[in-house]
Amino acid sequence: MKEPYKHIQSAHCENGVTVTLLKAQGFEFMSEPLAFGIGSGLFYIHIPLIKFNNGPAVSFRTMPGRIFKQTCKFLNIPYKTKRFRNPAKAQDFLDGLLSKNIITGCQTSVFYLSYLPVEYRFHFNAHNIVVYGKENDKYLISDTVMENPTEISSEELNKARFAKGMYAPRGHLYYIEESVVPDVQTVKSAIIKGIRRNVRDMLYIPGSVGGVTGIKYTAQKIRKWRQRLGERKAGQYLGQIVRMQEEIGTGGGGFRYIYAAFLQEAESYFEKGIFSETSEDFTKAGNLWRDAASKMAGVYRGKNTSQAYFNEIADLLEEIFNLEKSAFKKLSATAKQIKQNRF
Repeated sequence: MKEPYKHIQSAHCENGVTVTLLKAQGFEFMSEPLAFGIGSGLFYIHIPLIKFNNGPAVSFRTMPGRIFKQTCKFLNIPYKTKRFRNPAKAQDFLDGLLSKNIITGCQTSVFYLSYLPVEYRFHFNAHNIVVYGKENDKYLISDTVMENPTEISSEELNKARFAKGMYAPRGHLYYIEESVVPDVQTVKSAIIKGIRRNVRDMLYIPGSVGGVTGIKYTAQKIRKWRQRLGERKAGQYLGQIVRMQEEIGTGGGGFRYIYAAFLQEAESYFEKGIFSETSEDFTKAGNLWRDAASKMAGVYRGKNTSQAYFNEIADLLEEIFNLEKSAFKKLSATAKQIKQNRF
């Protein structure tokens, strides 16, 4: 008898999909913080030449799909990802997987997901969901940021999987090919690899717009926006950052809290207290991101629009830059120490 599907709710969609797919294959130890940390999900980038929803293109996450792929890769778990040119072929491939009871992750646009509240349905193409079955023309959907499973028509899902624009999904789907439960040593190695990759992305990415340096870049931009753009447009730009931070994929503050939880959980595989200080640092960074979002929202609503307030927001982001730079340097040193001692 087929066991009933177990819906897992999470703070971030791709974390939740990753945990769901792994747990369905017997990886009971996997948690959202662990998937996020091994998958090196923490990131920041401000792309100056691209606008998103008429505002700055700012991202607090890695590229869609990377958390899943990297988590599986570092844990030596066979997986498959696939993109398509043709929607009909993409649907046939997904139906073939579901006929074999293979639950599947899909990248979608939230704009076409009718089960979401209207205020969340805008053009954002990096939302991940689990498809776990099909009944007649309805796909059974487990959206891990929602409380309960749901369903949508094949027409809706095809539109969501082939939306145009930034991060266009192109029918992207992914799944576990084989259940190979890793031993403790493999998990420990994956944790260190995930940390070292995140250190690289946040401290050593080239240029001035990505990693911790990108946070400082945004701070410098915010100081100039009011004078260069005018109060109204500058406020809209800040509102867009808040939306990217707090409404899309958990964002700045939420991701820092998840990463802090990852470091706490990682200690159970190593020496107690070894990540305590950096875990506290990321919790502080999360609090600062939330403070900055609150101030940016105040400007957007027209409550505080003076240059002094823009400067306060920029000061907060520069404080975050210094804190996260220091935290990742500590993590780099700790990971190196653990690696030298061979875990």
